[in-house]
Amino acid sequence: MSQTSKVVLLTGASGGLGSAIAKHLNSKGFIVYGLGRKPVKSPYYNWVYMDLVQPESIDNAIKEIVKKEKRIDILINNAGIGVTGSLEEMKMNDVRKAFEVNFFGTLFLIQKVLPVMRQTQTGTIINISSIAGYTGLPFRGIYSATKSAVMRMSEALSSEVKQFGIKVIDVAPGDFKTKIAESRLYTPLNPQSPYYEDYKRVLKMIDEEVDKGLEPEILGHKIFKILAKKQPKLRYNIGLILQKMTPVIQCVLPGRLFENLILKHYKMKR
Repeated sequence: MSQTSKVVLLTGASGGLGSAIAKHLNSKGFIVYGLGRKPVKSPYYNWVYMDLVQPESIDNAIKEIVKKEKRIDILINNAGIGVTGSLEEMKMNDVRKAFEVNFFGTLFLIQKVLPVMRQTQTGTIINISSIAGYTGLPFRGIYSATKSAVMRMSEALSSEVKQFGIKVIDVAPGDFKTKIAESRLYTPLNPQSPYYEDYKRVLKMIDEEVDKGLEPEILGHKIFKILAKKQPKLRYNIGLILQKMTPVIQCVLPGRLFENLILKHYKMKR
């Protein structure tokens, strides 16, 4: 089987980064299945119903695809949801939903795909985390936590499944020009909140950084290049230079000094 005729399962294919990945892989001859809740007619992928917070739908989607293709070569866990708010004021339902979508659903999907990959003693799993997963960002603490959890899971999973010929790769994007803000779990601004001024300013900066981010097509090209490698790295950070350097800076600097840099960046009190 050639590299470009392999079967790809992609979550979050309907827009943003997922759409760019699907389009580029399709152009290279991959057979792409986009998993999602809303029906989509796309020239770049075959839509299959799946809801990450409904385990039964994940199970059914995998069975449907395996019945048709007899194999799953590549799983790209791209679906995710943003979440903002102070940790003190965030609604626990939003916290749970963020973890359900960004982590638990991703893990359950991996659990259902692994037996299929082990049968062929080959496969690639790419988990899309975030550069935010390296750092507890103010007013994005839960989002950072979910993405950090994905990173740690990817590390452990890679060690566990390497014996079966399965590769696991963590791809951590920085800011890309997407519509992530439209589906974000958002704690409303409250003028009575002690965090109001900081939260208002940081939200504005977050949206501006997204607007100034990289084009999604860049990630699509990068994913293809990663899949073409015989020995891909465990982790790839993809974003603007400063964002890519953040994990390195964080490792080098003392914790409080790095924290002060974050506070300075967001113009928060120290």
